[in-house]
Amino acid sequence: MTYLVTGATGKAGRHVVSALLAAGKHVRALTRNPAESALPPEVEVVKGDLTDPATVPFDGITGVHLLTIGGDDYATLTTGPELVRRAADAGVRKIAVLWNGDVGPVEEAVAASGLEWTRLQPTDFMSNTLHLAPSIRTEGQVREPFADVPAAPVDEADVGAVSAAILTQDGHAGKAYTLTGPETLTARQRLALIGAALGRDLTFVELTEEQARARWRDQGMSDDMVDTLAAWQGNPPPHAYTVTNTVAEILGRPPRSFEEWVKEHAPLFA
Repeated sequence: MTYLVTGATGKAGRHVVSALLAAGKHVRALTRNPAESALPPEVEVVKGDLTDPATVPFDGITGVHLLTIGGDDYATLTTGPELVRRAADAGVRKIAVLWNGDVGPVEEAVAASGLEWTRLQPTDFMSNTLHLAPSIRTEGQVREPFADVPAAPVDEADVGAVSAAILTQDGHAGKAYTLTGPETLTARQRLALIGAALGRDLTFVELTEEQARARWRDQGMSDDMVDTLAAWQGNPPPHAYTVTNTVAEILGRPPRSFEEWVKEHAPLFA
């Protein structure tokens, strides 16, 4: 059996690849830049782009880890119906869809396909904290809004392991799984854990929402994206900060904590 991992060089994708290899499966990894993939030699790395379904090789594939965004702008894919049709025509049996916050063309096409599908809904990747690393290294502080808004981030490695498990095991068809870590943490609490791992006192300088919006606009973000970020970070939906037991139920072990993640990635902040 061969499994296709789209977004194979992304935050979760690399971990899907690793988990499938650990389970003894053959992996075909889709990337737009094979020469820069840095994936293990046993992986079949192929060039393709989800925005151009004809470039995605579904032949001989049993299960697919499928993104719902693509392209340089990470926009929601509009090619979902054609991707799913090509997958079904090629004999694909299972699809794990990595949800991006909304039910869009990919999710709708998969649900209507008759294939065995499962939607993975990570609330927030722990690795998203890495955007703070430059200011932590150089200034010992971060300047961010919404310091005390709770969230339940999940280790992207756990997301990858869950995707691999549902592709290689039965019993997950037609389900949507919200994936979180083991605890709820605010941005201020996460910074404190980073400081503890580094042995440094770090300062959280809280921006107002208007200051944050101005910074995002200065970074070139559209008004719609600015509104989305402000809403998600400032007033997230309950599922973003409600801890679930899904990772433990599927993997048979607890999800990794943010403290564990930070200790592993501490050199990136130092």
